[in-house]
Amino acid sequence: MIRRWHRLASAGLALSLCLLAGAALARSGEALPETIERVRPSVVGVGTHQPTANPQVDFHGTGFAVEDGRAVITNNHVLPAAIDGERRERLVVLAGDPGEPDLREARIVMRSESSDLAVLRISGPPLPALQPGEPGRLRPGNRVAFTGFPIGMILGFHPVTHTAMISARTPLTLPARRSSELDSRHIARLRRGDPPMVFQLDGTAYPGNSGSPVYDPQTGEVYAVLNQVYVQGGREAAIQEPSGISYAVPFDLAEPLLERYRQRHR
Repeated sequence: MIRRWHRLASAGLALSLCLLAGAALARSGEALPETIERVRPSVVGVGTHQPTANPQVDFHGTGFAVEDGRAVITNNHVLPAAIDGERRERLVVLAGDPGEPDLREARIVMRSESSDLAVLRISGPPLPALQPGEPGRLRPGNRVAFTGFPIGMILGFHPVTHTAMISARTPLTLPARRSSELDSRHIARLRRGDPPMVFQLDGTAYPGNSGSPVYDPQTGEVYAVLNQVYVQGGREAAIQEPSGISYAVPFDLAEPLLERYRQRHR
């Protein structure tokens, strides 16, 4: 009789936990549309502008406003290695209304190859700044969302949101199966040793999503910065047959860069 009572109690507890988890998931789903509305004005496209080129704007990736609203976080690999000043090329971000995007000039304040993060300072009035969360609290199974520009400007200046689950924490430099899969960035990280740990997500992202904020579906607090997509094959394969595996750099790795930004722009 006692054993039966324990089994019933255990079953009741399991059912209660399932109901609570389901209710939390439902609340998260209900909150997400409002959260996206708050997040989207902070998300920008990052690229270069050259008046004599066609098209004039070359899209590179995504970024988002933080701090005073004129600081933009993106991936280091999104930024060009050099700017052609002789042809009046300049680094820019696209912000504002999708129907009439605002072209803002930007300059690089800080960048880190080891964490693949960079901070830009943009011209014009401040954008709504996203607030940082606590990446250390995330565990496998937690749900997140990310907003950016998949496939660049092919879809137009319309921020797109995906949802994902935290699958694992893994080193930023992934082991390669063959030498052809190693590029200069991966080789440099392997030589330095002890690469930072990043989040693995089960969400589908695309090359244009690099630099997208990864945030809490309910609060909009930013946990990480999307920085790479696992692909099998070339860039075209990532678009035609996405793997559904993505990686994001924890936002706390941006803190040293942001501290330098604060010192320069107090």
